Amino acid sequence: MHKTSQRRAILRALEEAPGPLTPQEVFESASRHHPGLGLATVYRNLGTLAQRGKVTVVHLPNETTTRYEPKRAAHHHHFSCEDCGRVYELDATCPVAVLEGATLPGGFQVRDHSLTLYGSCPACAAR
Repeated sequence: MHKTSQRRAILRALEEAPGPLTPQEVFESASRHHPGLGLATVYRNLGTLAQRGKVTVVHLPNETTTRYEPKRAAHHHHFSCEDCGRVYELDATCPVAVLEGATLPGGFQVRDHSLTLYGSCPACAAR
């Protein structure tokens, strides 16, 4: 199995996903397109792709597993379904972007932020 084809399968899995994936989810999706792909290979390639700036590492509150998504130019947030466990990328306008660069009471200076919303995805809410 060639490294380039493995990375292509991994990137394809990430690009087709509605939001950031765990390495296990990447493995399950990429294996459908590239049989014989191993979980250790997925971890290794995700690390390489992150170092090269091709994927973004996503750490969500209340989760110990690291997630990955394709590198995006635009700032965005995530929605985590508490019923099915899927995580989705949100395209909504950021409600707190105005705080970046601001100094908060107590002298805290804001450089960056992340926002994760929790609830039910449309499929789970319909059940």
